[in-house]
Amino acid sequence: MQDNAVSGNGSFLKRIDSFIASMVVSWVRTVRKAPVICLFAVVLLTGLSAAYAVHSFSIRTDTESMLSSDLPFQKNQARFTSFFPDMGDELVVVIDAADAGLAEQASHILVSSLSQQKSVIVSAVDFEDLPYFRKNGLLYLSTKELGSLSDDLARAQPFLSVLAADPSLHGLEKLLDLIYGQTEHDTSEFDAVLPGILGNMTTVTGAVAANGEHSRRQMPWSHIFQGSGSEGLSETRRLILVRPVLDHTGFEPAGQAIEAVNRIARDAGLIHENGVDFCLTGAPVLDQDELESVKSGMLWPSLISFLSVTLLLVAGMRSGWLIVGMLSALLSGLAITAGFAFVSVGTLNLISVTFAVLFIGLSVDFGLHYGLRYRENRIKAMDNAEALESAARTVGTPLVLSALSAMIAFFSFLPTQYIGLAQLGLISGVGMAAALLLNLTCLPAVLTLFPPTFGAPSEQPGRLARLKLALENYPVRRPRVVAALALVLAVASGSACLFLRFDTDPLSLKDPNTESMVCLAKVFADPRINPYQINVLAEGRDQAVERTRALEALPEVGGVVNLMRLVPEGQKEKLSMIEDLSFVMGPGFMSPVPVALDAGALLDARQAMIRQMSSIALHTKNQDLAAAARTFSDALGAFPPSPDALSVLDERLFDSLSTQIARIRDMLEVSAPVTVQDIPPELASRYLAADGQTYRLEVHPSADVRGGGAALNQFANAVARVAPNDSSGDPMVITEAGRTVIGAFILAASITLVLVVGLVLMVFQTVREVILVFVPVILAGLLTMATAVLIGMPLNLANVIVLPLLVGLGVAGAIHVLGRARLTPEDLASVIGSSTPRAVTYSALTTIASFGSLAISTHLGTRSMGILLTLALVYALFCNLWILPALAALWPGKGAAAQGGERGGDE
Repeated sequence: MQDNAVSGNGSFLKRIDSFIASMVVSWVRTVRKAPVICLFAVVLLTGLSAAYAVHSFSIRTDTESMLSSDLPFQKNQARFTSFFPDMGDELVVVIDAADAGLAEQASHILVSSLSQQKSVIVSAVDFEDLPYFRKNGLLYLSTKELGSLSDDLARAQPFLSVLAADPSLHGLEKLLDLIYGQTEHDTSEFDAVLPGILGNMTTVTGAVAANGEHSRRQMPWSHIFQGSGSEGLSETRRLILVRPVLDHTGFEPAGQAIEAVNRIARDAGLIHENGVDFCLTGAPVLDQDELESVKSGMLWPSLISFLSVTLLLVAGMRSGWLIVGMLSALLSGLAITAGFAFVSVGTLNLISVTFAVLFIGLSVDFGLHYGLRYRENRIKAMDNAEALESAARTVGTPLVLSALSAMIAFFSFLPTQYIGLAQLGLISGVGMAAALLLNLTCLPAVLTLFPPTFGAPSEQPGRLARLKLALENYPVRRPRVVAALALVLAVASGSACLFLRFDTDPLSLKDPNTESMVCLAKVFADPRINPYQINVLAEGRDQAVERTRALEALPEVGGVVNLMRLVPEGQKEKLSMIEDLSFVMGPGFMSPVPVALDAGALLDARQAMIRQMSSIALHTKNQDLAAAARTFSDALGAFPPSPDALSVLDERLFDSLSTQIARIRDMLEVSAPVTVQDIPPELASRYLAADGQTYRLEVHPSADVRGGGAALNQFANAVARVAPNDSSGDPMVITEAGRTVIGAFILAASITLVLVVGLVLMVFQTVREVILVFVPVILAGLLTMATAVLIGMPLNLANVIVLPLLVGLGVAGAIHVLGRARLTPEDLASVIGSSTPRAVTYSALTTIASFGSLAISTHLGTRSMGILLTLALVYALFCNLWILPALAALWPGKGAAAQGGERGGDE
C-alpha cells in the first residue's frame, strides 16, 4: 500500500517536473535557434522601458501616502484638513538669539520681508509679534509672574527711565555716572551685571570697527530683564509659521519658498557671528530633505550593488561570456521592471523606490544556478547545445519554483492596506518573472553566439579546498551536533525576540543629520513646545466645552487649548497690577522725550564714555568689572572717530534695548479686558473653522511621549475613546499606522507561508520535505530578529518587509538543496560536491552584496532595511547549507529515490 502511494506521488511529481522542465527546455531551444532575434527583441523592449521610466520618474516622500486613504485615521486626518486647510504644509522658521530683543528684531525682519514675497509665500506670522500680543502680553502672565515682573521693573525704574529717554552711549554714560558718581551708593548689584554688558559691548564695537555698516552683530540687553518674573520678556527663541505656495508639478513643491526664506535670512545677516541662529523645518522642508536623502541614498547603493554583484559573478562564474549574459539579463530586467513600475503605480514612494536594489540582488540568482549548471555540463565534455538544454532540464523546475516562491512573497503585500509595501510587492513580483524569463533568454542567446571553453577541474584539491569541503560535509557527518546547535539557537533567539520593538514614528526613518531634522530636534528639546498634540474637532461651542472637560478628566491628558481658552483669566486683577506698574514706571519711561544727538554730540559721548570707563576701572574693587571697563575703553579708543561710524555703532549697541523698552511700554498701556472677539484672526482661525461652527481642540499629553512607545499609544487611545471619529494628528497617525503595518505584516507573512507551503507540498508531495524546507527559514527569521534586538534596531515602516521576504527568498535556497538531495538520498555527501551548494552560496552572496549596499544609505529607513535584509540572508545561507543537510541526514525520506525518479540530470 505504501509503495503504491509513493509510486503515485512520484508519478504526480514526475508529471509536474516533466511539464515545467519541458517548457523551460522548449524556451531555451527556441532562443538557441534564433539568438540574434531574441537579443534584438530584448534590447528593443529594454530601450522603450528605460525611456519611459526616465520620462515618468517621480517620488512621493510623505509617509501618509504609504497607507491606504480608506483607513479610519486617514479619513479623520482628511476631514480635519478640510476644516483647517492652512494648518498643513507649513514651514517653521526657528530663530535663536543671544538676546530677546535680537530675537524679536530678527523675527520682525523675516516676517516683514516674507510677507512681501506674494509669489512664493502665502503668509508668514510670528504670533508673539502680533500687535495683539505686543499690547496684551502681560495679561497672559500668571498673577505671580506679573507680580515678580513688577518688582523687577520697579527696582530698575530709575535706570530704565534714563535709557528709555536716551538709548545711546550718551544715555549709558549718564546712567553710569548716576550709579558710580555717588560714592556712598551701594554698587554691588551693578558690579555683578556690568562686566557682562561691557564685554558684549566690546565685542560689538570690534565687529563694527572691522566691518562698518555691514556688521549685523547687535548688543544683547537681556541682562537687565532677567529677574524672576521676566520670562515673558526674555525669550530668546522665536517661531515663525510660513505658508508656502506649493508647486506640485516639480520634485520640490516648496522649493521656491524655502529658497526665499534662506535668501532673506542670509541677506539680513541672521548668522551665529551676529548673535542669531536661524534654521528651517516643517513638513515641506522635511519632505524635500528626505527626497534628497532617498535620491542620494539610492544612487550609491545601486552602483555599489551592481559592482559587488559583478565582482562576485567574476569570482563564481570564471567565464567572461557567462558574466556578459547574466549582466545583460540584469540590466535589461532592471529597465523593464522600472518601466513597469511607472506604468503600474505611476509614482514611487519611500519603500517602492528600493525595487532597483532588490532586483539587482535577486535577478542574478536565476542566472547563477543556470550558468553554473551549464558550466558543470561543459566541464563534463557536453557540447554547447546539449549543455544549454541539459542545464534547462535539470534546473528548470527549481528555478521556476524559486521564482514562484519569491513572487508569492512579494505579491503577498498586495491585499494589505500598506500601500508602500503593496506597490513594492507588485513591482518586484513582476520583476521576478521578468528576471527568470530574461536569464533564460539572454544567457542561452549569448552562450550560443559566443560559446565559452572551460578547463578540466583539478584532480587534487588544495589544503584550503579540503578544509572547505570538510566544513561543508560536517552537517552530514555530525548531524546530531548540528541539530543540537540549531535547537539551542532557536530557544535563545526566540527568547530574545520577546524584546523586539516596533517603531512607527515616521521621523525615525529620516536622516537625523539633515538641517531640517537638526532644527526639529532643537524644537523638540524646547519644554514649551510639544509637537505630539492631538487635534479634536467639535461641532459648536457647547460640544467644544463639553469635550474639553471630558478630555481634561483623562489622566493621559495634560491640558486642552481651545478658542475660549485663548482669553486670559483673572484680567481684572491683572489690569489693576498693570495700572499700578505703569504709575510706578512714571512718565519718564512711559512718555520719554527723545534726545537727538548731532555729530558733535556723538564724538563727545564717545570721549565721555572713555573717561567713565577709566574712572570705573580705577576706583572699583571688582576685578572683573575693572578688566571689562579697561577693555571697552580701549575698544572705544581704537574705534574710528567718525560721526557716521559712531552712528552705526550706536544703532548696533542700543537698537535691541530700544526694542525691548518699546515692548514693555506697549504692554503697560493696556487698559481694558480682552474677549474672544479680540483674538487676532491669524490665531483664531487655527481654533475655529471658516464655517464658524467647527472648533479645534488642541490636546496635549501629560507624559513625555517623544520617541513614541507605550506612553504615546496610551495618550492616543485615551483621546480616541472620547472622540473616535474626530481625532487626528501625529499621535493618532503613529499609533494607528503601527497597528496597520503590523496587521499588514501578519497578513502578508500568513499569505506567503500558506501559499509557499502549498507550493512546496504540491511539488515534493511529503510533509517531510515541507518541514525540512521551512525549519531553516524559521530559524533564520528568529536569528534575524534576535540580532535586531541585540543591536538595538527596532522594526519600522521600512524594514518590516524583511520577514515576509525571508519566507519567499529563504525557501528558494532550500528548494535547490533539497531538490539535489532527492537524487541521491542515500549519499547526502554527494550533494556537497555538486554545483548546487556553490550556486546557492554565490546566489546568497550576490543578494547579500546587493541588499547590504542599502546599509550605507543616509535614509534611516532604507539603511535599516539593508541591514536587516543582509542579516536575514546570511542566516538563511547558514541554515540552508548547515542546518538543512543535518536535518535531512537525521530524517531520511522513504522512497525518496523513487520520487526523485529520473530527472534527466543532477539537480
